[in-house]
Amino acid sequence: MKSSLRFIVLLVSTIAIGCKSDQDFSNIVPKIDVPVRGLQFKYPSTWPIPVYNPLNNGYTDDKFVLGRRLFYEEKLSRDNTISCGSCHQQEVAFAHSGHDLSHGIDGLFGTRNALPLFNLAWNPNFMWDGGINHIEVLPLAPITNPLEMDSNIPEVISKLSTEVYYRDLFKKAFGDESISTDRIFKSLAYFMTMAISYESKYDLVIEGKASFTPEELDGYNLFKQKCNSCHTEPLFTDYTFRNNGLTFNQALNDTGRAHITALISDLNKFRVPSLRNIEITAPYMHDGRFTNLEQVLQHYNSGIQNTLNLDPLLANKIALSNEEKYKIISFLKTLTDKKFTSNLNFKDPN
Repeated sequence: MKSSLRFIVLLVSTIAIGCKSDQDFSNIVPKIDVPVRGLQFKYPSTWPIPVYNPLNNGYTDDKFVLGRRLFYEEKLSRDNTISCGSCHQQEVAFAHSGHDLSHGIDGLFGTRNALPLFNLAWNPNFMWDGGINHIEVLPLAPITNPLEMDSNIPEVISKLSTEVYYRDLFKKAFGDESISTDRIFKSLAYFMTMAISYESKYDLVIEGKASFTPEELDGYNLFKQKCNSCHTEPLFTDYTFRNNGLTFNQALNDTGRAHITALISDLNKFRVPSLRNIEITAPYMHDGRFTNLEQVLQHYNSGIQNTLNLDPLLANKIALSNEEKYKIISFLKTLTDKKFTSNLNFKDPN
């Protein structure tokens, strides 16, 4: 009888603890820092010089470890439920798998598709509209966006400062326990700029270490004829903003680059995204309207609308037969970098 009573008391106590959904156990559950293994700021010699080089800005492995922890830290959001890694998942090249629009706090939807995060060191600006001009302030937008993380930097600093664990991490990275805006942003920048994707089959072919199949080679040649003007090798973007003839999404009312510049000439223009890892970063376009690459190529073949500021390169559309679409997609799949998407250095340490 006493054993049964003890069991009932234990069960009730366990349920009572479980019902305290607002209880924060983060200071009780130990955190383990995954060591950095052989990570270098490395890229092919044929690539252009990056805009941002972490090695010139005091990079250390300790700063990377801190940045990685912050990237996956849900305390950066108002209610401790959303991290950068929530919408940027490594297995899909830090895109948001299967989501047309980003998902934020309280189940809210953002207004754009989450861009994948890799090779950011070469970006002269960021976001679909280029509204952020330096990688060290890039995290500020999602942290403060009411549809995403809905927090603010003083609140984030306050939360992190209460944890001995984070004070120790900042001390290892910067020499003392002080947690500041600058240090948070620098650490996140170190993590993001070290995320370099350059080991796809395409790269091996360029280096003479592999060969395309006949379909891939035909697709590569077609790509150079029909797509390379905007998606320029080796990074597969020219970092410009263009109107690619999409019908205007009335529900989102997104004016693109004009949202930043207020210029009529920039209406409906969006970033030319990199095509690296494109096989795994669906859905596509700034509003995620296309779920697969076949739909994307069909748009360029017959779906382009003569909208205001349509890019001149697309005035006559891009004629593609079904066979040509198949071959181009075969080539695009060679841009998938499985080593990058499985690299333990970038995995969630939680």
